[in-house]
Amino acid sequence: MHKKLPTRAENFSEWYNEIIKRAGLAENAAVRGCMTIKPYGFAIWEKMQAILDKAFKATGHENAYFPIFIPKSYLNREAAHVEGFAKECAVVTHYRLKIAEDGQQIVVDPAAKLEEELIVRPTSETIIWNSYKNWIQSYRDLPLLINQWCNVVRWEMRTRLFLRTAEFLWQEGHTAHATKEEAEQEALQMLRVYADFGKDYLAIPFLKGIKTEHERFAGAEQTYTIEALMQDGKALQAGTSHFLGQRFAKAFDVTFTNQAGQLDYVWGTSWGLTTRLIGALIMTHSDDKGLVLPPRLAPIQVIIIPIYRSQEEKEAIQQQVQLIQQQIIAHNISVKLDGRDEHKPGWKFAEYELKGVPIRMAIGPNDLANKTVELTRRDTGEKATVPIDNIVTIVKDMLGDIHDNLYQRACEFREQNTYQVDSYKEFKEAINQKRGFILAHWDGTIETEKQIHAETKATIRCIPLDGNTEPGTCIYSGKPSKQRVVFGQAY
Repeated sequence: MHKKLPTRAENFSEWYNEIIKRAGLAENAAVRGCMTIKPYGFAIWEKMQAILDKAFKATGHENAYFPIFIPKSYLNREAAHVEGFAKECAVVTHYRLKIAEDGQQIVVDPAAKLEEELIVRPTSETIIWNSYKNWIQSYRDLPLLINQWCNVVRWEMRTRLFLRTAEFLWQEGHTAHATKEEAEQEALQMLRVYADFGKDYLAIPFLKGIKTEHERFAGAEQTYTIEALMQDGKALQAGTSHFLGQRFAKAFDVTFTNQAGQLDYVWGTSWGLTTRLIGALIMTHSDDKGLVLPPRLAPIQVIIIPIYRSQEEKEAIQQQVQLIQQQIIAHNISVKLDGRDEHKPGWKFAEYELKGVPIRMAIGPNDLANKTVELTRRDTGEKATVPIDNIVTIVKDMLGDIHDNLYQRACEFREQNTYQVDSYKEFKEAINQKRGFILAHWDGTIETEKQIHAETKATIRCIPLDGNTEPGTCIYSGKPSKQRVVFGQAY
C-alpha cells in the first residue's frame, strides 16, 4: 500500500518534498544543491517549453544558443550586474586534470591554469551583448529578438527542489531596440505573455507589478514581475521581465546608425522563466493526497484502469479500451492504459491520484455490458458513469472544467488571503498570523524597506501595475506614500 503523505497543515515543507519524491518528479543529485529531473517531471517542463516557445515565436522571437562560460572580464564591464551575482558565481580556473604521483588520485594540473578565469553563466547578458556588438550596425538590424533555452548556475547556499537549486533550466530572452519606448513595450509585452501562460496553462493567477529599486534585477533600470501566492501563504516570484535601458549597450559598445544617420546606443531587455514553475504548480494546486496537475500541462491527461477477474474479461475489456484510447488520442489528448497485472485496481487508483492525473477512467465487466465507463476527477474526486458513445466530448469538456475550477480556486484563495492594512501593528499581525499578500503604504525608501524586512521577514513583492494609486501614509515611517504596495514573506 502507498504510505500516507504528510499533510500541508502538519508540515508544508515536508509535504512538498514528499510529493516531488513520490510522484517521481525529481530527486537530489550527488552534487550538493543540484537536482535530477526525472522523466515525469521533465515531461511537464517539456510541455511548458513547447507552449512558451510557440508564444515567443508568435511575438517575433527566434531561438539561439550562447556559451555556458563567460570570461570574467565581461562581468567587470557592468559593475551593478556583477555585484548582484558575485556571491553565486561558480568559477573555472583550470582546464586539465592529471594522475597524481601515487598513481591513484586525480588532481588538477597546476600547469593548466587558464589565462583568464571563466564564470559558469548565472545569466547571459554579458556574453550575449558582446555578440550583439558584431550583429548590430544599423537601425535595419533592429529590433533583434533572441531567446535561448539553457541551464544556468547560481551557487545557492540553501536549496530546495525546483524552487532554488544551484543549477536550473530556464529560457532567457534578450532583445535590442532602436528606441526606449520599443524596449519598454517589449518588456511589458513579455510580462503579459507570462501572465497569460499562467492563467491559460498553469491555472495560476499572477499578480503583475514592478520591483522596487532594492529588489530590482542587477543591471536593470526597471524590473517587472509576476507574483503568485502559495497555499502556505508565502509569495513566489514566478518570472521577471527587465528593461535594461542602454546600460549593457554602453558597457559593450553596442551602437547603431539610426534613421537620421546618427550613431546611438541600442536599448535592451531581458526576461526569463525557470523550472521553478513546477514548484509553483505543486504548491498552488496539490492536496494531501498528492499532486494535482492542470490538464494542459499534465503528461498523462487520462489514465485508463481496466477491472477484471478472468483472462476472458481482461481481453474483452482491453479490446474496448483500445478503441476508446484511439478516439481520445485522435483529439490530441494524452491517454495511458495501465494493464499491469501485478497491481490491483485500488493500488493503481492511489498511484495516479498521487501523480495528479486529471481524469481516471475505470472500466469493468458491468461497464462493458452497459457500454459505459466511470470517470473520476482528480481536482474534486467526483465520479460519474458516462456512456462511451460520446466519450471524447465528455473527456474534453471535463478537462476544460478541471482547468477552470483549478484557476477559480487559486483566485479565490488569493482573494481570501489578501489583506489591506493601515498601521504597522496591523501589518505585523497579518504577516505573523496569516501571511498572504499584504497591501500597505510605503514611503518609497530603501531604508524603510530594509527595516520592515529585518523585523518581519516580509519583502515588497511588487508595486502593482493595476494598483490603486490613492495616496496615503507609510505604515512604518509615517511619511507620505503614493500608493499601496504588495508585501509578503517569500520563497
